[in-house]
Amino acid sequence: MKKFVVAGLAGTVAGILATTQIAGPLLAQEAENKASVYEQLDLFGDIFERIRAQYVEEVEPEELIEAAIDGMLTSLDPHSSYLSPDDAEQMRVQTRGEFGGLGIEVTQEEGFVKVVSPIDDTPADAAGIEAGDFITHVDGESILGLTLDKAVDLMRGPVGSEIIITVVREGEPDPFDVTIIRDTIKLTAVRARTEGTSVVLRVTTFNDQTFPNLQEGLQEQIAEAGGIDKVNGFVLDLRNNPGGLLTQAIKVSDAFLNEGEIVSTRGRDPNEGERFNATPGDLAEGKPIVVLINGGSASASEIVAGALQDHRRAIVVGTKSFGKGSVQTVMPLRGDGAMRLTTSRYYTPSGRSIQALGVSPDIIVEQPRPAPEEEEEENNGRTRSEADLRGSLNNDSLSEDEIRQIEEDRARAEATAELRKEDYQLAYAIDILKGLSAFTPHGPSQ
Repeated sequence: MKKFVVAGLAGTVAGILATTQIAGPLLAQEAENKASVYEQLDLFGDIFERIRAQYVEEVEPEELIEAAIDGMLTSLDPHSSYLSPDDAEQMRVQTRGEFGGLGIEVTQEEGFVKVVSPIDDTPADAAGIEAGDFITHVDGESILGLTLDKAVDLMRGPVGSEIIITVVREGEPDPFDVTIIRDTIKLTAVRARTEGTSVVLRVTTFNDQTFPNLQEGLQEQIAEAGGIDKVNGFVLDLRNNPGGLLTQAIKVSDAFLNEGEIVSTRGRDPNEGERFNATPGDLAEGKPIVVLINGGSASASEIVAGALQDHRRAIVVGTKSFGKGSVQTVMPLRGDGAMRLTTSRYYTPSGRSIQALGVSPDIIVEQPRPAPEEEEEENNGRTRSEADLRGSLNNDSLSEDEIRQIEEDRARAEATAELRKEDYQLAYAIDILKGLSAFTPHGPSQ
């Protein structure tokens, strides 16, 4: 016992000595760091005063301060920025689902403005802007080197006004101009419809309306089908969905999970991490789910896709997602402005971060480019069958009801084949649901 106590005392004494020896340099270093910070602030003040006094044109002090704050934030990462009072109000309006503009979500990549995705049924979508496009000029003015907020400011304008953006697109040899008329963007967060016996839930953004729209649309489609037993599964279409509110991504994921983790966030301080778990209740009642993603699926979309994939609740189909795995917190500032600051990374239930990597689909399905009209006409030739031959025998093994059922099934299959021409990835997802329901006893007819 004495040896143990002595050893303990010796260790304590040694610790005190070590602390004394180390604490001195640490305190000195901390004092030096503070002095260095104050020196830099003095330097900033000197530069600020020289600009006010000697710049070739008179400048507003408030604009200089805002530019300095924005520069400090944008130097951190592409998603941190300063929001002026006007920008902060516009952001609040966007989360409510209605705002003015072109209808594109953009980010910055190596100094260039890159389209994350166009928003469905907006001027940018109608003009043919695609995820992955780079915007180099606005009305002939280069935006290279501008901050993302400054570039976005150039693209804003009165509803009804015209804007010409210059686009660089992979696969196109030269940049090209696109003319767009600005409009009021009214976001319908979720559009629901039924294809055959599959319910398609197209989620365009994650704002305050998303989960209520999803729940209402899903329930309406089930009721129109005649009950959940008449539905073979659900397609959750997250393609070109740039994300939005974390809370809505959690609610949408929870809608199809009964238990388990949905997402976790981890900041610089390990003690400030958060974990969000599912609650009992599955709106799809266990029916199969296919999630569609592509390079325009970002942030909140990736949270949903990653959660359902990790829990093996859904099959993820399409192409690799965008890879935005960080969380931004909007902090109000004095004067009605705000600061958007990256405060944490998020992780899927399996503990993987998708930052810069994206969510990889279980089945990779590219969306083919539309075929030329001449080629389509060549492929539309109808083939002859036994039933077309003069004098062919009738089928005597089936009743009229059975024959009618076969014809209805064939009509559904032909409708899906037509859908492939418009949206190959969606048709592929519906085919997966059909295949899965074929192995389900008493599943809905196809």
